[in-house]
Amino acid sequence: QVQLVESGGGLVQPGGSLRLSCVASGFAFSSYHMCWYRQAPGKERELVARIFTRGGSTNYADSVKGRFLITRENAKNTVYLQMNSLKIVDTGVYYCNVPLLDSWGQGTLVTVSS
Repeated sequence: QVQLVESGGGLVQPGGSLRLSCVASGFAFSSYHMCWYRQAPGKERELVARIFTRGGSTNYADSVKGRFLITRENAKNTVYLQMNSLKIVDTGVYYCNVPLLDSWGQGTLVTVSS
């Protein structure tokens, strides 16, 4: 069955960086677009970044453009989210997602606080 396991969250000060990882299994990873979503306390889940297959084209939420970078390593069935210049408003639970399979990971908590 499809499994997505996120890691890399934690507590970081404003302006800091984190790299999230999502290891996938149970499907042909290289054939599927992958996404990162986040859910801030009291808010709806929102799309942060998407990466397409092979060519690796990407798109981002306006709020993270220029600060976040989504990449994938098909040989390791892994998608990453490099987060730089973090802001307090980036706090939330970050989820890995396979849109075409409607599958989600358990999430990893990112807390940006001084």
